[in-house]
Amino acid sequence: MHARPVGRRRAHAFTAPLVLVLGAWNNVVVTRLPRYPGSYVPANVAATGLLLMAARAAGISREELGLDRQGWPGGLRWGGPCLAVVAAACAAGVAVPAVRPLFADARLAGADGGDVAYQVLIRIPLGTVLWEETAFRGVLLAALTRTFFQPAALGASAVLFGVWHVRPTAEAVAANDLAPGPVMRWLAVLLGCTATAAAGWLFAWLRVRSGSLLAPVLLHLGTNTVGTLAAAAAHRLDRGTPRRSRSRVATGT
Repeated sequence: MHARPVGRRRAHAFTAPLVLVLGAWNNVVVTRLPRYPGSYVPANVAATGLLLMAARAAGISREELGLDRQGWPGGLRWGGPCLAVVAAACAAGVAVPAVRPLFADARLAGADGGDVAYQVLIRIPLGTVLWEETAFRGVLLAALTRTFFQPAALGASAVLFGVWHVRPTAEAVAANDLAPGPVMRWLAVLLGCTATAAAGWLFAWLRVRSGSLLAPVLLHLGTNTVGTLAAAAAHRLDRGTPRRSRSRVATGT
């Protein structure tokens, strides 16, 4: 992606408020919207449309956003195999009893088929992947690339993606009782957000390498949806495992 002279100044003025909005949205704003969590998907879909309109008004092109049709073949060529690798790894992990507990998530322990279907078919694709990929690997990366050299733009977008996940990571740590005491919990959150920032860098690299937003969308969609299915399957299989076998997995004996 290369910065274009047309709209360059507007894009520069657009970047600073964009960073502030993205830093606050997932950690503060979205949870305070009326009827949350029911408002999560419609609010994020609406935010996606508004952000795209703002980016175009700032002079950022469809090509810079990764939305040009000519880039779709490259997006499929890179994103398709990534999705397949994630799916195969999750399926293999869930099939191995000793590895299966790593996929468990207490937030899905009591979920029925309808709950899982809503997560996989609506909440994740529309409320999470569409919004986050448009915001971070589409608009933010394009705006940052007009201001910084590309490696710095990738790094900055990845760091902000990690910051974006502070609240959800803290909730996941608490729900799964992953760390005792406040200090260890915040260390766990820091570690989780660092891992998410690394994933954000990979998504951004895929966007640049493939020339299309489709590539990181496919990888992100595969990671979240297949991960959710794997977590639900891990809980169901664990419930069907004899008590002695479950004890062995839990104790590592």
